[in-house]
Amino acid sequence: MQGLPSFCPRPRDLRRGAVLTFAFAGVVTAAAAMGCWDGAGAAGAPGSGLTTAAAPPGEAGPGPGGAAPGTADREAVARAAAEAVAEGKSGKKAAQEVVSRSGDRWGVVYDRAEFQAFADGLDGRWTGVGLWPERRADGAIAIARVQPGGPAARAGITAGDRLVAVDDRPVTGLKTAEVVALLRGGAGTPVALRTARGGTEASRTVHREQLRADPVTVRSLPGGVTVIKVAAFTRGSGARVRDAVRAAPPGGGVLLDLRGNPGGLVTEAVAAASAFLDGGLVATYDVRGEERALYADRGGDTARPLVALVDAGTMSAAELVAGALQDRGRAVAVGTRTFGKGSVQMPTQLPDGSVAELTVGTYRTPGGRSLDGTGVTPDLPAPDRAEERARTVLGGLGVGP
Repeated sequence: MQGLPSFCPRPRDLRRGAVLTFAFAGVVTAAAAMGCWDGAGAAGAPGSGLTTAAAPPGEAGPGPGGAAPGTADREAVARAAAEAVAEGKSGKKAAQEVVSRSGDRWGVVYDRAEFQAFADGLDGRWTGVGLWPERRADGAIAIARVQPGGPAARAGITAGDRLVAVDDRPVTGLKTAEVVALLRGGAGTPVALRTARGGTEASRTVHREQLRADPVTVRSLPGGVTVIKVAAFTRGSGARVRDAVRAAPPGGGVLLDLRGNPGGLVTEAVAAASAFLDGGLVATYDVRGEERALYADRGGDTARPLVALVDAGTMSAAELVAGALQDRGRAVAVGTRTFGKGSVQMPTQLPDGSVAELTVGTYRTPGGRSLDGTGVTPDLPAPDRAEERARTVLGGLGVGP
């Protein structure tokens, strides 16, 4: 396995091989997206995922190798994996058992192939069936999105269906990353999916394919309004947002659509926020009690009217962007409350080559808000016709017909 790739939506400061990520939860990698660090611009290498709590104000975070409540002790995880390998057992399985017992909600263990697939997903390419699972509060696995033209879509699976089993293994109660791992595999290999819709279950076998996702799409509306839809913060997406802003008509407004965005690379999220800021703070985050900060590049468009569209599917790195633009007074947030995934994960390579992504802290917006468990509350709630309401807001800012 080559070095740990730089990734993810759990903010991670990657110093000397440490990787931070904001969890995508169900996107990029054939169904799961994760917020992560990209190597460029970080002081080291990046990682993935958001989660539970950092140390309370005024209290020290866990020491090296230690674990705060709701996190796994990385030394215990590594020790369990090493002992299992020495006994000829699965290091990944032993490590996952420790993580599961720890209460680390977003902690997960990948084998080499799964971690490489995760890295590929951050490039916007993966092998899978083209569906994005998300875990609901009751443990059920819902299908959040289906890629048009992909194997799942051709089989008649639609967003809103419930995923019951993969290859006869029940998935209710599993973590999103575990479901994604079941969906992944070699191109051309079959996978049996059992889904439910309106109380009726259906089974079908589909074949995995090499898939690609376009993370940023741009369209124009009457009156000089440019809609920039960011599906996930995969590599290159930040630059594409910047280019779209620069290409927008003079005097026009922008709708930055972050709905359904599960997160992605933290560096790409910061780059996207930078398109609308002239430097300054984007977020702070902690790694085992040590606070660090993320700053926007200078030279962004600070004058163009901006509305950020958000919903319950806006997660992790996407919440970082929405929270930063809201706190900085740069955007009006319209839609529904976001998911609330604001924890920081870092990867640890285990003796058998598998990788444990463990929660180490949380991130905060420029205003000091922790979004973990609470999310971004929109300035203008719009459970229905959100884009129409957003255009009305732009109209009030002097943009539109």
